[in-house]
Amino acid sequence: MPISQRLLDKLRERRAKVQSGGGAAKQQERHDKGLLTARERLDALFDDGTFQESGQHIRHSGTAFGMADKDLPADGAIAGNGLVNGRQVSAFSQDFTVAAGTLGKMHAEKLVGAMQYALRMGVPLVACKDSGGARIQEGVDAQSGYGKVFYMNVLLSGVVPQIALILGPCAGGAAYSPALMDFVIMTRKNAHMFITGPEVIKAVTGQAFTMDEVGSADMHATVSGNAHFVAEDDAHAVAIAQALLSYMPANNSEDPPHRPWDDIPLEEDEYLNQVVPEDPSEPMDVRLVIDRVVDEGTFLEVHAGWARNLIVGFARIGGIVVGVIANQPMEMAGALDINASDKGARFVRFCNVFNIPLVTLVDVPGFLPGIEQERGGIIRHGAKLLFAYGSATVPKITVILRKAYGGSYLAMCSQEMGADWVYAWPTAEIAVMGAEGAINILYRKELAEAEDRRAKAKELAAEYRDEFASPYLSAARGYVTDVILPSETRGVLALALRKSLAKREMRPPKKHGNIPL
Repeated sequence: MPISQRLLDKLRERRAKVQSGGGAAKQQERHDKGLLTARERLDALFDDGTFQESGQHIRHSGTAFGMADKDLPADGAIAGNGLVNGRQVSAFSQDFTVAAGTLGKMHAEKLVGAMQYALRMGVPLVACKDSGGARIQEGVDAQSGYGKVFYMNVLLSGVVPQIALILGPCAGGAAYSPALMDFVIMTRKNAHMFITGPEVIKAVTGQAFTMDEVGSADMHATVSGNAHFVAEDDAHAVAIAQALLSYMPANNSEDPPHRPWDDIPLEEDEYLNQVVPEDPSEPMDVRLVIDRVVDEGTFLEVHAGWARNLIVGFARIGGIVVGVIANQPMEMAGALDINASDKGARFVRFCNVFNIPLVTLVDVPGFLPGIEQERGGIIRHGAKLLFAYGSATVPKITVILRKAYGGSYLAMCSQEMGADWVYAWPTAEIAVMGAEGAINILYRKELAEAEDRRAKAKELAAEYRDEFASPYLSAARGYVTDVILPSETRGVLALALRKSLAKREMRPPKKHGNIPL
């Protein structure tokens, strides 16, 4: 006998109610604010028709204070999996139209379920965060739920990529989950993330701050460094997540989605021979180099607004996925400081755990001097970058464009730190310190006796570079693989990358290293 129409209608009715979330009026409120609903966010993320929901009939237990008669469709969270550009992804989306997306026991179970699925299947996790925080009616059950989510974030770390989209409030303990994930994308107008809001700060400290000063996307993208990307709206945030996923493997046992070209791009680019200023002290925008050596239009910068003296991001060279790390002389002369060290170390470690080759472009005068840096722990933070590069076993290719002085030369993946290839432009200066400081030590007498001290200093600086900082000197000692023309850089990188894809490097057995945090 066929299934009765009554049962079919009941299922359709239940589905419709769940999918309506908090109701048409609340969904319209979302749209009026320029927001997508929780389900619309997942629809935008996944290829059409590929999303399969899990646990849509889950409800809260009903034992929480004052909630026995509350009907919370899907308990305020939609979870499931689907395909993003043909590749499987697990995801969840908190529904602000249902109890403000607050987290209770069963809500947390749905989030954890999506995370467990990502771990079992070895697929990335995308989390759409839009929640009023813990559901206070559920007390310690809600607190326990957060703990389970955090534990899963840690369990997934380094196994599958994790991307958080902050599309509304993310307050209190809830903020720690995105902080434990690999990348955080925040919308400019509607997202806020903080541990304690303006009212609590004022009550405790007496200081008054606006919500934007405490937890906006712009603040986190430029000051705290908690946000990697700022999106203009929900659709833009989803598009950034999709772009990120296009550079990542599904899990740590796979290679990234390389698309090797049939012909390796070996042609020279004469533009790069003209890009270096004649004066070695004049800043050079390293983006001009990045844009010419990577495949056109493929560079996706990460953390663009924070620690701008170091540029990091994903790209392709001859179709091969790479992580790019480059000093930016246009900011702080390209010197490494506390924030740049943290930014670089975190990015290098992500690339390493997900088998993404590293291309490092070096133009660094040193670590940033100053009492604030020393008291802030520049030694400890700089050591993070050394540790990250030294522990990375993926292919590592370094190109020294201009300055590479002292400890910062080592921190930017020198041969001694495990680089597989180190190339230098003829303009490279590899030395213990810069020419200006060195001549004051080595040529003190000559400077003191000179009638025109400035002219003599310039002459001696050139002499120092030729005698002590020449790339040919480092090449003669075996520290540099080869000195190349700038115009040859793209071809050299493309060829080295193609040869490096089978690299395997064994390390001493251990549980894990102890990075200086």
